[in-house]
Amino acid sequence: MSSMARRAGLGIVAAALALTGAVYGVTRPASAAQLTASQLVADMGAGWNLGNQLEASNNGVPSETAWGNPAITQALINRVKASGFKTIRIPISYLADIGAGPSYTVDATWLNRIKEVVDYAYNQGLYVVINMHGDGYKSVTGSWLICDATDQTTIKAKYQKVWQQVATKFAAYDEHLIFESMNEEFDGQYGTPTQPCYTNINAYNQTFVDTVRQTGSTNASRWLLVPGWNTNIDYTVGNYGFVLPTDQYRSSSIPSTEKRLMISVHYYDPWDFTGQEDGNITQWGPNATNAAKTSTWGQADYLDGQMKKVHDTFVANGYPVLVGEYGSIDKTAADSANNTYRADYARTLVAAAKKYGAATAYWDNGYNGAYGFGLFNRSSATVTQQGIIDAIISAAGGSSTSSPSTSPSVTPSVSPSASPSTSTPAGACKITNAVSAWNNGLTNNITITNTGTSAVNGWSLAFTLAAGQTITSGWSATYSPASGNVTATNVSYNGALAAGASTTIGYQATHTGNAAAPTGFRLNGATCS
Repeated sequence: MSSMARRAGLGIVAAALALTGAVYGVTRPASAAQLTASQLVADMGAGWNLGNQLEASNNGVPSETAWGNPAITQALINRVKASGFKTIRIPISYLADIGAGPSYTVDATWLNRIKEVVDYAYNQGLYVVINMHGDGYKSVTGSWLICDATDQTTIKAKYQKVWQQVATKFAAYDEHLIFESMNEEFDGQYGTPTQPCYTNINAYNQTFVDTVRQTGSTNASRWLLVPGWNTNIDYTVGNYGFVLPTDQYRSSSIPSTEKRLMISVHYYDPWDFTGQEDGNITQWGPNATNAAKTSTWGQADYLDGQMKKVHDTFVANGYPVLVGEYGSIDKTAADSANNTYRADYARTLVAAAKKYGAATAYWDNGYNGAYGFGLFNRSSATVTQQGIIDAIISAAGGSSTSSPSTSPSVTPSVSPSASPSTSTPAGACKITNAVSAWNNGLTNNITITNTGTSAVNGWSLAFTLAAGQTITSGWSATYSPASGNVTATNVSYNGALAAGASTTIGYQATHTGNAAAPTGFRLNGATCS
């Protein structure tokens, strides 16, 4: 959706358009680089957009508070994670923070702030998607990534240099950071795509893939996300000119049969329900009770068909898909039941995407009130639309640990915790570690399998970290203390382990040269193999 259409608090809308895989049925290998396309999508789970925050600008200068939102905080990201979201998409504008050619140097302060916000989510074990967002809108002061502009040579050189700097900045991050080449790139008209504009979009995508890959390190194998014309499903899957980039510079360690490219699409159909700022169409789906308030098109069967199109064109051929934006605005001022239909819409979209092998990310512009997309109050880091969140998380197959009335701690999720209120000895258990180490850091995903004959209802897992290791963040359990003899205690959604069942938890840690897996595992006092 266009940046002008989603400005937080302004209500201006265009006329058209954790970490843990166990929650979603996936046991994660040591790194997302080892995940198949289908495992990656399942592992990404339910996603959420940070919206206009790092996209916002004032007279061409990026500013996260320019469009009415407060500065982004760790508390907000913690609340999003606690609500059950596993992926956060962070739209970013560069605009006047790009220097003159030929180097086109990105302002260091802005790039460091981007890194800081990425770290809020990445260090909590979430998938993170970053892109180039507002630079491609003609309506934004200072925009330059314009597919029908005359001087494409300069545009492509600038685009290449900016992505080279961004990719280098994040080269050491593992594959839970995903790069998206651009946002809703098109020439501004919503009809049939034009040439050579689409040809330039394809060229941008190719430049993006080549540039990121050639920066090396994790970027040689990182998942890269590319859109077609205006992220429109029909104009991406149909015979309108979209060309998948080649990936000739990717790491030779990736099997030739596997892809490392993802496809980005958005979904806001029918617009008269999801985004049109009036009170005329406030209901959607099979539960609608008033035909006069329900759109004449874009219902559940249409939605299902659109998701099937991306499956048949891309997913079936090994390219995962991210529905990077979807959602509907608040029209409760006109219809008090509107939020029920907004939840139905979100639930149906997420469920259909999951069925057809696509991940999703809800569009949240931070604005709560008439015509807002907001699910959270960003000032207090609290939930405002629990019903919609519940619909999203349940459809994705996850669970929420969020409470709408309280804010999460801004500290990492390594914290003391009480023993489970109900606990059954495991009888027998098996542990599988999946350690991925770098320099002075590591990530470990621990799969716990109940090999006993009876269910475990509430568990604590004791283990010993190698000397010199300190946990800095964790997911799907609470950890105490952060070093030495550690106890991990279940959270609300993974405390029950039937006989033969497994769950996966994990953490990031620093180390002083010894990245060995922990030892001495005991589940509820029973020694694990």
